[in-house]
Amino acid sequence: MAEDNVSATLTVAAPAERVFAVLADPTAHAAIDGTGWVQQSVDRAPLTEVGQIFRMDMYHPNHPNGDYQTFNKVQVLGPPRTIGWLTGYRKDDGELDFGGWIWRYDLAPLVPSETEVTLTYDWSGVPQHIREYIQFPPFGPEHLTDSLHHLAGLVSGR
Repeated sequence: MAEDNVSATLTVAAPAERVFAVLADPTAHAAIDGTGWVQQSVDRAPLTEVGQIFRMDMYHPNHPNGDYQTFNKVQVLGPPRTIGWLTGYRKDDGELDFGGWIWRYDLAPLVPSETEVTLTYDWSGVPQHIREYIQFPPFGPEHLTDSLHHLAGLVSGR
Protein backbone atom coordinates (compact mmCIF):
# COMPACT_ATOMS: atom_id res chain seq x y z
CA MET A 1 0.00 0.00 0.00
CA ALA A 2 1.52 3.31 -1.11
CA GLU A 3 -0.06 5.49 1.58
CA ASP A 4 0.29 5.07 5.32
CA ASN A 5 -3.42 5.49 6.05
CA VAL A 6 -6.81 4.17 5.08
CA SER A 7 -10.19 5.89 5.46
CA ALA A 8 -13.89 5.24 5.09
CA THR A 9 -16.78 7.69 5.05
CA LEU A 10 -20.47 7.24 5.82
CA THR A 11 -23.41 9.60 6.29
CA VAL A 12 -25.25 8.83 9.52
CA ALA A 13 -28.76 9.91 10.48
CA ALA A 14 -27.86 11.85 13.61
CA PRO A 15 -26.58 15.29 14.57
CA ALA A 16 -22.82 15.68 14.95
CA GLU A 17 -23.16 16.32 18.70
CA ARG A 18 -24.82 12.92 19.22
CA VAL A 19 -22.23 11.13 17.05
CA PHE A 20 -19.40 12.84 18.92
CA ALA A 21 -20.89 11.93 22.31
CA VAL A 22 -20.94 8.24 21.35
CA LEU A 23 -17.35 8.38 20.09
CA ALA A 24 -16.24 10.14 23.28
CA ASP A 25 -17.75 7.33 25.38
CA PRO A 26 -15.15 4.54 25.68
CA THR A 27 -17.85 2.10 26.80
CA ALA A 28 -19.34 2.31 23.27
CA HIS A 29 -16.10 1.39 21.49
CA ALA A 30 -16.59 -2.40 21.63
CA ALA A 31 -19.97 -1.99 19.93
CA ILE A 32 -18.47 0.31 17.28
CA ASP A 33 -15.38 -1.79 16.53
CA GLY A 34 -15.48 -3.40 13.09
CA THR A 35 -12.62 -5.83 13.75
CA GLY A 36 -14.12 -7.62 16.74
CA TRP A 37 -10.86 -7.10 18.67
CA VAL A 38 -12.18 -4.58 21.23
CA GLN A 39 -13.77 -6.57 24.07
CA GLN A 40 -14.63 -3.84 26.58
CA SER A 41 -13.53 -0.53 28.00
CA VAL A 42 -11.60 -0.64 31.25
CA ASP A 43 -12.07 3.09 31.81
CA ARG A 44 -15.59 4.47 31.71
CA ALA A 45 -15.01 8.24 31.88
CA PRO A 46 -15.92 10.20 28.74
CA LEU A 47 -13.02 11.48 26.63
CA THR A 48 -12.75 15.17 27.44
CA GLU A 49 -9.17 16.32 26.88
CA VAL A 50 -6.08 15.82 24.75
CA GLY A 51 -3.60 13.62 26.60
CA GLN A 52 -6.29 11.64 28.44
CA ILE A 53 -5.49 7.91 28.67
CA PHE A 54 -8.16 5.24 28.39
CA ARG A 55 -7.69 1.47 28.39
CA MET A 56 -9.38 -1.25 26.36
CA ASP A 57 -9.46 -4.99 26.89
CA MET A 58 -8.70 -6.60 23.54
CA TYR A 59 -8.47 -9.98 21.87
CA HIS A 60 -6.59 -10.92 18.72
CA PRO A 61 -5.78 -14.51 17.73
CA ASN A 62 -2.34 -13.48 16.42
CA HIS A 63 -1.36 -11.63 19.61
CA PRO A 64 1.13 -13.65 21.69
CA ASN A 65 -1.29 -13.74 24.64
CA GLY A 66 -4.58 -13.61 22.70
CA ASP A 67 -6.09 -11.32 25.35
CA TYR A 68 -4.27 -8.06 25.95
CA GLN A 69 -4.90 -4.46 26.99
CA THR A 70 -4.29 -1.27 25.04
CA PHE A 71 -3.60 2.14 26.48
CA ASN A 72 -5.02 4.86 24.25
CA LYS A 73 -4.00 8.50 24.41
CA VAL A 74 -6.39 11.16 23.11
CA GLN A 75 -4.43 12.96 20.40
CA VAL A 76 -7.06 15.29 18.94
CA LEU A 77 -10.32 16.48 20.48
CA GLY A 78 -12.45 19.17 18.90
CA PRO A 79 -16.10 18.67 19.86
CA PRO A 80 -18.21 18.01 17.87
CA ARG A 81 -15.95 17.76 14.79
CA THR A 82 -12.87 15.63 15.56
CA ILE A 83 -11.69 12.97 17.96
CA GLY A 84 -8.72 10.66 17.68
CA TRP A 85 -6.32 8.59 19.76
CA LEU A 86 -2.97 6.86 19.61
CA THR A 87 -2.92 3.21 20.61
CA GLY A 88 -0.16 1.83 22.83
CA TYR A 89 0.72 -0.54 25.61
CA ARG A 90 2.41 -0.65 29.01
CA LYS A 91 6.02 -1.83 28.79
CA ASP A 92 7.61 -4.15 31.36
CA ASP A 93 9.09 -1.13 33.15
CA GLY A 94 5.60 0.38 33.57
CA GLU A 95 6.08 3.16 31.03
CA LEU A 96 3.54 3.62 28.25
CA ASP A 97 4.69 3.24 24.65
CA PHE A 98 2.63 4.29 21.66
CA GLY A 99 3.33 2.50 18.41
CA GLY A 100 2.63 5.44 16.11
CA TRP A 101 -0.82 4.56 14.77
CA ILE A 102 -3.87 6.73 15.31
CA TRP A 103 -7.61 6.25 14.97
CA ARG A 104 -9.34 9.49 13.98
CA TYR A 105 -12.97 10.41 13.35
CA ASP A 106 -13.85 13.59 11.47
CA LEU A 107 -17.47 14.73 11.60
CA ALA A 108 -19.06 17.11 9.09
CA PRO A 109 -22.65 18.17 9.81
CA LEU A 110 -24.68 18.08 6.59
CA VAL A 111 -28.08 19.10 7.94
CA PRO A 112 -29.20 19.19 11.58
CA SER A 113 -30.09 15.48 11.52
CA GLU A 114 -27.25 14.10 9.34
CA THR A 115 -23.50 13.92 9.75
CA GLU A 116 -20.82 12.73 7.38
CA VAL A 117 -18.33 10.68 9.41
CA THR A 118 -14.86 9.82 8.15
CA LEU A 119 -12.84 7.23 10.04
CA THR A 120 -9.10 7.22 9.33
CA TYR A 121 -6.52 4.72 10.52
CA ASP A 122 -3.09 6.30 10.09
CA TRP A 123 0.15 4.42 10.69
CA SER A 124 2.54 7.02 9.22
CA GLY A 125 4.17 7.48 12.65
CA VAL A 126 5.03 3.79 13.09
CA PRO A 127 8.80 3.28 13.34
CA GLN A 128 10.55 0.71 11.16
CA HIS A 129 11.30 -1.70 14.03
CA ILE A 130 7.54 -2.14 14.61
CA ARG A 131 6.80 -2.44 10.88
CA GLU A 132 9.15 -5.42 10.81
CA TYR A 133 6.74 -7.54 12.85
CA ILE A 134 3.31 -5.92 12.30
CA GLN A 135 1.85 -5.60 8.82
CA PHE A 136 -0.07 -2.34 8.28
CA PRO A 137 -2.92 -2.04 8.17
CA PRO A 138 -3.47 -5.16 10.30
CA PHE A 139 -7.02 -5.57 8.93
CA GLY A 140 -8.91 -5.17 5.66
CA PRO A 141 -10.53 -1.85 4.70
CA GLU A 142 -14.00 -3.36 5.24
CA HIS A 143 -13.40 -3.14 8.99
CA LEU A 144 -13.49 0.65 8.84
CA THR A 145 -16.76 0.57 6.92
CA ASP A 146 -18.15 -1.97 9.40
CA SER A 147 -17.18 0.34 12.28
CA LEU A 148 -19.01 3.25 10.69
CA HIS A 149 -22.14 1.15 10.16
CA HIS A 150 -21.99 0.04 13.81
CA LEU A 151 -21.63 3.68 14.87
CA ALA A 152 -24.60 4.66 12.67
CA GLY A 153 -26.72 1.98 14.35
CA LEU A 154 -25.77 3.19 17.82
CA VAL A 155 -26.49 6.87 17.18
CA SER A 156 -29.76 6.23 15.38
CA GLY A 157 -31.02 3.75 17.98
CA ARG A 158 -31.13 0.80 15.55
